Amino acid sequence: MKHNLDVIPDAQRTQYFQVFLMGVSAFIMNTTEFVPVALLSDIAQDFAITTAETGWMITLYAWVVALMSLPLMLLTSRFERKNLLLALFAVFIASHVLSMFAWSFQVLLISRFGTALAHAIFWSITAAIAIRVAPKGKKALALSVLATGTSLAMVLGVPLGRVIGQEFGWRATFGGLGVLAFMVFILQARLLPTLPSRFEGSFRKIPELLKNPLLVCLYLLILLVFTAHYTAYSYIEPFMRQVGSVSENAATLVLLLFGVAGIMGSIIFSRWGDRFSTRLMLVSTILMLLSMLVLLLAVTSVWALSFIALLWGGALMLLIISMQAKVLMVDIHAQDMLMSMFSGIINVGIGAGALFGGYAVTHISISSVGYVGAAIASMALLLMLLMITRFSELSRRLS
Repeated sequence: MKHNLDVIPDAQRTQYFQVFLMGVSAFIMNTTEFVPVALLSDIAQDFAITTAETGWMITLYAWVVALMSLPLMLLTSRFERKNLLLALFAVFIASHVLSMFAWSFQVLLISRFGTALAHAIFWSITAAIAIRVAPKGKKALALSVLATGTSLAMVLGVPLGRVIGQEFGWRATFGGLGVLAFMVFILQARLLPTLPSRFEGSFRKIPELLKNPLLVCLYLLILLVFTAHYTAYSYIEPFMRQVGSVSENAATLVLLLFGVAGIMGSIIFSRWGDRFSTRLMLVSTILMLLSMLVLLLAVTSVWALSFIALLWGGALMLLIISMQAKVLMVDIHAQDMLMSMFSGIINVGIGAGALFGGYAVTHISISSVGYVGAAIASMALLLMLLMITRFSELSRRLS
């Protein structure tokens, strides 16, 4: 159903703007996570180090987010949510100023550490905030807007960051993100309502939550899905170039289509996620598995690769949002804790996937990454089927 903002009451229109503001916030937060991949060579050259050493920027970021999401969420669990969001954006902005003026690689790592801390808290609270400010009956829309912000970070944020870095230097990219974050900070301060914390738990809440078999299965599914995905996706660019002799421009096109498909996936969820989230999860898991299985067969054709990128990217995004929605439903009074663990497990999966993919490239061959990823995805599918037969509450509507 389309919405004409001209005929929506002022209060509801404000709610839509608040939801979209959270989507823009997600875009900024994920762009800064992904953009170093496009700038590694330039940063390495500037500090006279190898690209492998520069890669510690990415590794450190993932480790900090994985390790600190839950502790930081618990430390800030009683804070009013709007002020907490503003505080973490202040840390984000200051860290990007430090990145822009970093006089050594060690200082750059320190600045990335600060950004990762802000990231860890952001993804612990942002889904719950988006749902709270959304108009009645629009929870799926709120989650899909956040997912669209994430997809746009890959589609628009990273390429734009690379263009700025090539034109004006990599420091300008981080400076631009800091400026954009400051603008969002001002809008957050003006538009967001006061949001008292709804969290009613403590460290003692964790064992209680983990006694819920559905939640444990959802977290295991999240881990398997992201491990499978990053086993293949971490090496997709060299896989296309080396195995399929795909040109640099064609490889870029395939990666862009992957991000565009993510936006398509979030749109699909906004329409049907409330009623059919479990079915969407099942179909998406199957599509991801099939995409990785046929990757080697399709690598010689850019058209086939493009089609797979659309299926795979859309399926991944549908899975992320659907699982996020299911996790949030487990306990409405512990959504921040649930999401901090969700974010941490995703980052564990990212690291594990890169590790498995690297092992496959080193000890088998780069052409095997799709099959290794598919093997892990098949375990995710088996778990998904088990969950459908075991948990009747999976079929519950979101709104």
